[in-house]
Amino acid sequence: MAGLHGLYHSHSTRKPEIRQKFKHFGVFRNLKCVKQAVFFALHGRRFISTSRILYQETIKNEREKVHFPGATESYFTNKMQFIQSIDPIPTYRVMDRQGKIDDPLNEPQVTEEFAVKIYKDMITLNVLDLILYEAQRQGRISFYMTNYGEEAYIGSAAGLDSEDVVFGQYRESGVLLYRGFTLDEFMDQCYSNEKDLGKGRQMPVHYGSKKLNFQTISSPLATQIPQASGAAYSLKMAGQKNCVMCYFGEGAASEGDFHAALNIAATMKCPVIFFCRNNGFAISTPALEQYKGDGIASRGIGYGIDTIRVDGNDVWAIYNVTKAARKLAVEEHRPTLIEAMTYRIGHHSTSDDSSAYRSKKEVEDWKRLDNPIIRFRNWLEDKNWWNEKVESEFRTLIRKEILNAFSKAEKYRKPSITELFNDVYDHPTPNIIAQRQKLKQLIEKYPKNYPLENFRNEGKDL
Repeated sequence: MAGLHGLYHSHSTRKPEIRQKFKHFGVFRNLKCVKQAVFFALHGRRFISTSRILYQETIKNEREKVHFPGATESYFTNKMQFIQSIDPIPTYRVMDRQGKIDDPLNEPQVTEEFAVKIYKDMITLNVLDLILYEAQRQGRISFYMTNYGEEAYIGSAAGLDSEDVVFGQYRESGVLLYRGFTLDEFMDQCYSNEKDLGKGRQMPVHYGSKKLNFQTISSPLATQIPQASGAAYSLKMAGQKNCVMCYFGEGAASEGDFHAALNIAATMKCPVIFFCRNNGFAISTPALEQYKGDGIASRGIGYGIDTIRVDGNDVWAIYNVTKAARKLAVEEHRPTLIEAMTYRIGHHSTSDDSSAYRSKKEVEDWKRLDNPIIRFRNWLEDKNWWNEKVESEFRTLIRKEILNAFSKAEKYRKPSITELFNDVYDHPTPNIIAQRQKLKQLIEKYPKNYPLENFRNEGKDL
């Protein structure tokens, strides 16, 4: 160390630029820190030594901060205390359950056209769910998931830019609807017909649209969350002024991918918004059995991410926080976590019967007392932008349009059998070619078991 001390004096005497480097490190207050800085200066290293913190003086009447690099915001105390919880995270809202504004300063200044478009999309989604849920019960489609009770999340779609990239889970039909996904496209996907953008390869409600910057939905929980962090980092590196919106439920937040994604986003400063729909149930598991902490929002704080909890049945609250989160993501590359508190009125899916794990009265009470559609309608009516006559006319019209799209989609054939083997690899691999040949042999051997007339090209291109 004495040698380094002498080295400092000798080099600083002969090389003014070295002295300038020492000044940059702020090392003249302490000899040990000077010696540490000499090593960095002479070797051209351009990172800051954590040892600097060791020698910072404690300001009088303030708590002494710790010097360990793993938790630099902590402070020393002589009181031993295990911490299990912090103050509950508040839930931001703009409208109360009756659609009245709590604080006029929070009311968004929007046009009648803008507000009515959101409401019409909420109604459309509600009617679409009703028709397709019944279609599944009749055996006309294989699977479906409704959005009952959670329609207010469409406010988040309104708070984004159309060029922002969306990673959904499987209850984000309203986001696509807001962005312009047509009724025909919804129906074609649910029927997996030859018009389906996904070529019949996905289960119903697993939508995707390159045109609308909506990544195709995947069934396995939480896979989209780290993908969203990566996509956001890519946008950042490319210098694009857009962000990524990633939707998921509180059940998905129990997966390891959730934690990896938040940590990546925080440390790499990815412009991503994590939108957690906490609807109280991960299929049949209630939230109280999933976690003990303060919801999902507390986890965002733990990862150093800007976090907010919002009333998920309040369209304007969701709209406001999404716009604010997007500003942080795009302008400052700060990831955010939004926890939208809501309640799932419908069954998890057509494969579920929620009466087995919650009472019908509980569901009916939520539907009656805190309905996001009724809340928003009350707000619109207070503005004289909506009324019962317009409501009735629109519901009649949209139901007719949905049924027309439903009828068309049902008449189309399935995609060509060959689509099973296309797009898996850039060029078909030997095992893909072998599988295709084996299927062809099976069809020729058991033609009655393969109704090729229902498929485009009737298997002739196989």
